[in-house]
Amino acid sequence: MTTTPATRHPDPGPGLDALVTRLTRGERGWARTTISERCDLLRAVCAAAGDIADRWVATAARIKQLDDSSPLVGEEWLSGPYALITYCQALQATLRRLETGADVLAGTRITAAPGGRLAVQVLPHDRYDKLLLGGFHAEVWTTPGITEPQLRAAAGLGQRTPGQTGGVALVLGAGNIFSIPPLDVLYQLYAANRTAVLKLNPTSDPLADIYRTVFKPLADRDLVEIVTGGPETGQALAHHRSIRAVHMTGSEATHDAIVWGTGHQAIAAKSTGKPTLDKPMTSELGGVSPIIVLPGPWTAADLRYQAEHIATMRLHNSGCNCIAGQILILSSDWDQRDAFLTAVRQALKAAPARPAWYPGCTARVNAACTLHPTAEKPGGTPERTLFAGLDLTDPNETAFTTEYFGPVLGVAELPGTGTAFLDAAVTAANRRLRGTLGANLIAHPKTLQELGDRLRAAIADLHYGTIAINAWTGVGYATPRATWGAFPGHTLNDVQSGIGIVHNALLLDHTERTVVTGPFRPAPRSLMHGTTSISPKPPWFVGNTTAARTGQLLTRFAAQPRWRALPALITCALRG
Repeated sequence: MTTTPATRHPDPGPGLDALVTRLTRGERGWARTTISERCDLLRAVCAAAGDIADRWVATAARIKQLDDSSPLVGEEWLSGPYALITYCQALQATLRRLETGADVLAGTRITAAPGGRLAVQVLPHDRYDKLLLGGFHAEVWTTPGITEPQLRAAAGLGQRTPGQTGGVALVLGAGNIFSIPPLDVLYQLYAANRTAVLKLNPTSDPLADIYRTVFKPLADRDLVEIVTGGPETGQALAHHRSIRAVHMTGSEATHDAIVWGTGHQAIAAKSTGKPTLDKPMTSELGGVSPIIVLPGPWTAADLRYQAEHIATMRLHNSGCNCIAGQILILSSDWDQRDAFLTAVRQALKAAPARPAWYPGCTARVNAACTLHPTAEKPGGTPERTLFAGLDLTDPNETAFTTEYFGPVLGVAELPGTGTAFLDAAVTAANRRLRGTLGANLIAHPKTLQELGDRLRAAIADLHYGTIAINAWTGVGYATPRATWGAFPGHTLNDVQSGIGIVHNALLLDHTERTVVTGPFRPAPRSLMHGTTSISPKPPWFVGNTTAARTGQLLTRFAAQPRWRALPALITCALRG
């Protein structure tokens, strides 16, 4: 008879033991920290992020091999310090209401959503949102059956009972978008009431001292610690006896290695259904995101603009995003299909060149091309790749199950128009694509009008954690009061895009998804077509020529909102 050897994990060593001991001591202090003090700490983190934002962005640009003068540096402003600062501001507002005993959702628009759900408006939230993000809206939808009194009573999560802390958490930080690690830490601290050790991905190690500066107000109270190191450090911390929970952003493979082990160990663990990790695990793991384009009466300018929109979804951060659009789903009956694909090819080619900076990117692209001999290279950089003619009925098509994490866009087609095409595309996205993090839908305003109530029903049918209509799901990531994470229901044994949520600055419970809507056309062209949106080409578009300066001005405005800063910001945005 053979026996399975006992599971062995790396020795954490005295340094990590001492670190966890400090955080355990900090947890006791956190339990005694008032809501007012917690709000003051957030304010200090926000100020520190604003003070060091220039160094943060310059370091991020070096990691990603971007020229300092490139408009693409705007991505680092918006997905770095800007995202953290706006989150801190939003979370402070929630704490201030909790401190006074006020209803967190007072004044917030709450409406009915399909299937017995509620929709909580989270964008626009204030007058600045209406001015700077005019035309963009976002709602958080609850799980079915939740009543408005239940929603209001639970808003606040761990901050409703601040003295009841949840131990020490390990946060395994992402290495691609540099606001992810600090945002995940703050969610553990404020939503779950846990102190946290942040273990950085080696890609982001050059930012370690910047993160330490940002989190110094928290570290001084033994609430947060930041460590570097390889996978063995992460494994040692994950299995440390005093770590009570683990959260990670990364790949499904990394998740499974932590939860189940590797090799024979993993096979044995999964066969018994007993993970080697004996504590709660939450995660955000990406996936294969669809871009569903509904046929409609588009102008030539519409074709070009939405083609650049799709190029942005794929090429932002060199395609190394968990939320990058990967499969474009078109109607084979759309009479503008060929013209649109021509515009997409041109947009991929015309987007600014940038290195395939993330480790393994080129190898992943090459492996995908090996499996697709008809792959097109539209230009711009050697890595940019287009797979046309993918078959959604082919059970062996790897493009539907493999997250490329690189600048590879697949195109699949389905017959039909109107609701028939929409229903078929929703079914295909749910059944054929791996993961449930985000789905994008693009449609002409006339098409949306014709769909009527069927649009909201289709959104309810899409099983994704963030759904964007005429916007990129990345807008949901950057909306601080929105939720961010996979659609609920995954398990450790089939984790796909992960378990749990983050961000959620309103600290809502019973959430299911975020729904974002944006303008089909930018201003001023939107005004010429009779819509009220005043948003110009967004600064996150890859072809925005003033993105770096706009991102910098937005970040400075977020750190210190004031009316006199708006003219320069709006002028710069309009020039993009």
